[in-house]
Amino acid sequence: MLRQNISSGSPYEEKIGFSRAVRIGNIISISGTPPMAPDGSTVFEGDLYNQTKYCLQVIEKAIKEAGGKLDDVIRTRIMLTDISRWREAGNAHAEYFSDIRPAISFFEVSGMIDSNWLVEIEAYCVTKD
Repeated sequence: MLRQNISSGSPYEEKIGFSRAVRIGNIISISGTPPMAPDGSTVFEGDLYNQTKYCLQVIEKAIKEAGGKLDDVIRTRIMLTDISRWREAGNAHAEYFSDIRPAISFFEVSGMIDSNWLVEIEAYCVTKD
């Protein structure tokens, strides 16, 4: 099967050796996506809701570049540095997925690569073609 690697331009992609998304057949897997602008800076510092929305925008773009759509998302994983704020991330997630309703998990982590990141999100898709 053909492998398609999707880049988001993250400065970490080459340093670490990863792709924002990988598609093989009808499976699209999205890497952990932080609230990081293309220049490496953190967007919406301190604002979990808008950081979450930004991550989901980056994820949606990668899915579309891989030939999928949000309806293809079957699972998301949301990692938070403060689980007590899960509703903020959940509200942003609902704006994208309230009708799609993928499986979801929230996790609290002790930290992220950048201490200004409050959230990081993974997604998994199965396309219909």
